[in-house]
Amino acid sequence: MSSSPRPFFSLAGLRYGARAALPAFPGFIMFSIAFGTAAAQKGLSLAEAMGLSAFVYAGASQMVGLEIWQRVWTPTTILTIMTVTAVVNSRMILLGATLQPWLRHEPLARSALNLFLITEAGWLIGTRYHNEGGRDVGVLLGCGLTLWLVWQIATIIGFFAGALVPEPKRFGLDLVMPIFFSVMLVPLWKGPRTALPWLVAGFVSFVVHALMPGYGFIIAGALAGVIAGMLIE
Repeated sequence: MSSSPRPFFSLAGLRYGARAALPAFPGFIMFSIAFGTAAAQKGLSLAEAMGLSAFVYAGASQMVGLEIWQRVWTPTTILTIMTVTAVVNSRMILLGATLQPWLRHEPLARSALNLFLITEAGWLIGTRYHNEGGRDVGVLLGCGLTLWLVWQIATIIGFFAGALVPEPKRFGLDLVMPIFFSVMLVPLWKGPRTALPWLVAGFVSFVVHALMPGYGFIIAGALAGVIAGMLIE
């Protein structure tokens, strides 16, 4: 029985990965523009908004971070935003684990960069390429770098667009994110069974928010949704 080819890295793979990322551009651009706009309206500086996009690099976590953002930071607030971000991003642990057979022979620094840049879109593109027999790790990195750059550029565009509007509530722009998230949920509908974790997460968040001050309801809702999803599956 012949073994599968050993993974390798090439510049041709980088270029191929950059081209393979093109279908993900519309979603990335719209989400990061929405974040940049929301960050400007929240009062963040361009440096702060770009810091979130560059280092957190996760749309849902960045949006949650905006809700918790304070002008004066305390150890409790810092711990809260770290915990919430970690919980929301915990799904990336599973995505990274599935890439381990592909990345196990890579240099540590390049593996770390690949895992930092991984997103759902990049993971899907990379694993599809891998499942079709491709083994060039440059494809994964090229896709990841391209999407990261698109995210940064679109964040800047959204930030300046949001900064041009002095009174966002007057134009209803404070409703952009609730509407955006609602629209994003529609394609995820796969029937009542798969919607149960959403309902559990929402119910637990509502109850915890009513009983406890602060942002613990976000963590409680996320954990409840994950546990419900595991039990259902």
